[in-house]
Parts: sequence; structure tokens; C-alpha cells
Amino acid sequence: MKRLSFFKKIILFLNVIVAFCLFLACIVPYTSIASLAFISLTVPALVLINMLFFIYWLIGKSIYMLLSLAILVFGYFTLGSFIAFNGRSTNVVDANTISLLSYNVLSFHNSDNDYEINTAPEIVDFIINENPDILLFQEFQSFYIKEDMLRAYPYISKRESLEEVEGGKNLAIYSKFKIINNGTLEFPDSYNGGLFVDIVVKNDTLRVFNLHMESFGVRPYSIKYERSDRLFVRLRDCFAKQQRQALIVKDFIDKSPYKVVVSGDFNNTQFSKSYFDIKGNLKDSFLEGGHGYGETIKFWKFPFRIDMLLLDPSFKVLTHKNYNIDLSDHEPIIATFKLNEE
Repeated sequence: MKRLSFFKKIILFLNVIVAFCLFLACIVPYTSIASLAFISLTVPALVLINMLFFIYWLIGKSIYMLLSLAILVFGYFTLGSFIAFNGRSTNVVDANTISLLSYNVLSFHNSDNDYEINTAPEIVDFIINENPDILLFQEFQSFYIKEDMLRAYPYISKRESLEEVEGGKNLAIYSKFKIINNGTLEFPDSYNGGLFVDIVVKNDTLRVFNLHMESFGVRPYSIKYERSDRLFVRLRDCFAKQQRQALIVKDFIDKSPYKVVVSGDFNNTQFSKSYFDIKGNLKDSFLEGGHGYGETIKFWKFPFRIDMLLLDPSFKVLTHKNYNIDLSDHEPIIATFKLNEE
């Protein structure tokens, strides 16, 4: 084997570091070490960089291409893909088909620093046009939704706090199907929480969860004013809270007397431990029926998928769609799925 030039030694050194970082990211879903969870946010970038290193060594016909190739294969089987390649479905809707839309509406304002704008009329028009069977709202403010705005949804369940600081707990579920029961999920020491309803669809009953997991509380316009050490501690504590909250959600799922649908703002990616714990053996509608990257929010212009829709494994996902309507800091997601016909 030829000796590497100084430049290639530098490339190899960087390659080892990036490959090791991706390896650490593969461990994140299986460990409770919150300080390690940061690296899961960088998985797409780590995958891309490792692919570039692989191509570089491949072109040079060097055995070092196996380093990135091995970690990329390991990452795929450990974490799964962050890109969906499903085609656009044209499945016919029938009595066993349900559509569900989930949307963090940011209290019906299109940004954190402009509360003069009321986006409720535009969001309602969007919903009427899409016409889903079930609506899940996070950061919901009923003040902006008048009685006649969503008249197609006669069954409603809300969780609201009168204190503005607890806005993360404000959740709502609107349904065309009859709601026969509802309840809340309490997250200790948090302004976030969950809401569930039991709905009757044909001859079946489903339990639908609407979640708003712990928020990082970090905004692009304010992060430059943060001390790095304090920011690290705050984010680490947020990851730890999310992991504890995920176990509460998982317990509710396991004890559900009905098949479940779990959706909402997870405030973390599909590579996090909290996502893995909640998902379990449920289907991710984006991976089953979506296509592309699945972005639901941008942070510093970087796209992330943090809004999820998970379903009982017996359901067949027909479609999943991500929107780009720019009426909140999040984008809505919608999926159609078919109940098993047993």
C-alpha cells in the first residue's frame, strides 16, 4: 500500500472523526445519556459528509472507502433512512379510510416576534380545502377559532391553560367521528403535555394521541445572545425531559384498550431516543407513504422533521404529505390510512 500524502492523511483523520460521530449518533436511541443526544440532530449532515468521503476514496481506489461505507450501512440498519422514496398514491378513499392532519399553529401567529398577525382565517381555509377527518392542533388558542369556522367537525376535545406561559399545553382535537372518551397526559415539571380521545370509526374504536413534547426553547434570533455553557445545560436538560416524557407516552400507548394513532410536535427528530421509545413497533406515516426529506420546521435555515404521525402496525398507510404554506414556524402534515378489514 502506498504511503499517504500529508493532504490525504488530513482527509483520513477528518473521515475517522465524522465516521465516529455517526457511530455515536447510532447509539443515541439506545442510551439515556442526554449529553450525547445533541449529535442525533446532525445525522443527515453526518450521512452526507460520510458519503462524500466514501466517493473520494472510491475514486482514488483506496481501501479507506470501507470506513465510511461500513458506518453508512450500520447507520441505515440502526437508524433507518431520513429520506422517503414512496411514490404518490392515488388510492381510492372508502369507508375504512381515515385522514388525519397535525399542525402546530403557534397560537395562530406566523412567527414568534410578530403577534399582531392572526393566521386563523388562512389556516381554516387551508383545512377546509384539505378536508381531513381528524384535526390535531398544538399551541392552540381557541380565542381565534369562532364557532362557525370548523363546523364540519362536530366532535371536539381541548386542553387549554388560562396562563399564557403554559401555552405549550394548549391542544385540540377536532373530529368528524364521534368522540366517546378523552383524557390528558401530564408531563411533570413541564409546560407541555398531551391529549387523547377515543373515537368510533364504523365498527372500530381508535385512541388518538395529540402530543406536544418538551420544547428546546431556543430561537434563531436569540441564540446568539446565549452563553454556550448555559445553552448546553439547557438543551441537555430538555433532552432528558423528553426522554422521561416519552416513557409516560409509551405507558399510555401500552395500556390503551384500543389501537392507537400518535401524532403531534415531538420537538426532536426521528433519530432521538424519545422518538424511538414512543414509536416502538408503530408505523411512521412519512416513512410508509411520504417522499423526500419530510421537513416540518427550519432552524437557522436547516430543515428538520420533528412533527410525527405514528400508527398501529395493522393499519395500511396510503399517503403522507408535507406542506409548505408558511403560516406558522411549523408546517402541517397529513396522512391517509386504512383500517384493517378484519
